[in-house]
Amino acid sequence: MKRLVVLGAGESGVGTAILGKKEGYDVFVSDKGMITEEYKNVLRNFEIEWEEQKHTESKILNADVVMKSPGIPDKVAMIVKLKEMGVSVVSEIEFAAKFTNAQIVGITGSNGKTTTTMLTHYVLEKGGLDINMAGNIGDSFAKQVAENDAPFYVLELSSFQLDGSIDFAPHIAVLTNITPDHLDRYENKFENYIASKFRIAMNQTEKDYFIYDADDEVIVTYLKNHPIRARLLPFSLTKKVKNGAYLEEGNIKITIDNNEFNMSTTNLSLKGNHNVKNAMAAATVSQLLKIRKATIRECLENFHGVEHRLENVLKINNVQYINDSKATNVNATFYALDAMKSSTVWIVGGVDKGNDYTELYPLVNEKVKAIICLGMDNSKIINAFGNCVDNIVETQSMKEAVNIAYKIAERNENVLLSPACASFDLFKNYEERGRQFKEAVREL
Repeated sequence: MKRLVVLGAGESGVGTAILGKKEGYDVFVSDKGMITEEYKNVLRNFEIEWEEQKHTESKILNADVVMKSPGIPDKVAMIVKLKEMGVSVVSEIEFAAKFTNAQIVGITGSNGKTTTTMLTHYVLEKGGLDINMAGNIGDSFAKQVAENDAPFYVLELSSFQLDGSIDFAPHIAVLTNITPDHLDRYENKFENYIASKFRIAMNQTEKDYFIYDADDEVIVTYLKNHPIRARLLPFSLTKKVKNGAYLEEGNIKITIDNNEFNMSTTNLSLKGNHNVKNAMAAATVSQLLKIRKATIRECLENFHGVEHRLENVLKINNVQYINDSKATNVNATFYALDAMKSSTVWIVGGVDKGNDYTELYPLVNEKVKAIICLGMDNSKIINAFGNCVDNIVETQSMKEAVNIAYKIAERNENVLLSPACASFDLFKNYEERGRQFKEAVREL
């Protein structure tokens, strides 16, 4: 019997344990932190052995395969040791993909991947495909493969999940964009992070498809120097492409082997140029999977977006409060500020991942009236924007931040929570941060 050791008992870890058990592995789960009661009960129900607040070497080093949670860096001593011993260390996505024959659409990128994943799933499901959604969203991929496998999956993939892939090959891969993010995990080398994203195409063949943003210099340059085997389908707002998607006089045009799709961008439910790109990517996937054009159009007109992503919360005294808690890097915040049509009070801060704020200067100068810092250490934000904005306030809680924003913002202005940072200093995750923002706004 092969031994599977799972490091980290979160959603992906517990899902992998369930699948491993079902596939006849001897399974052991180890978590350095505390395991939630909910997950402990699942492990007990499946009679899976587990430990918390420690990693017992003797129970881990005898593994045939180790699945590590995306949150554990490669340079941790235990991982280094396992690799030196020749033990295969994989991600949940790599492990689970071996046990399904499904056609997989894999979506990655620094920004836009959640919206694109949910939008793609929405169109494909409405188009009649029996399709599951997993990856960074909802129930883990492994758990779904174990308990309700489907013929199609759309997976939202982070660079950490791709780092642990060896043979994983989606039939359709989407790369939304690449901007510096998580550089703390990649030795502060942007090229390492870029290579990590491109692992999504590493095992694709000539029968597969690679959909990407042709306006993104980083992607275009990488493809020139590292050609991939899959068939390329670019999308662009600025140039005409022969096969793929482009914008012409306010219309999205998609061509795949002389099969054409047209739609006016004015009818898109999600506003902003970045959402035109997300729509292009989702529509290209849908074209490939033979969804009716009328269905694609209808879905792009009706899709209402993702919680914590430029989500309009309430209008109070003619001030619009907007929750963009999902903006955990500078580029995501760039899109948010770019979408603001009037003067804005900006709530920003958290755990800095090596951010470079310079690309935000023009937008901050043009649109931001005041900055409210929300983090344990705000010195970098204050230094970065001290010359752009007169009014910078430091706060230690969401309630305080929202109350100050309420005092500063005037009629027809916006209050935008778009942190550009991870949430781990004051909050459990970006969802909790967004929920606290919405509660604080409702209490005004």
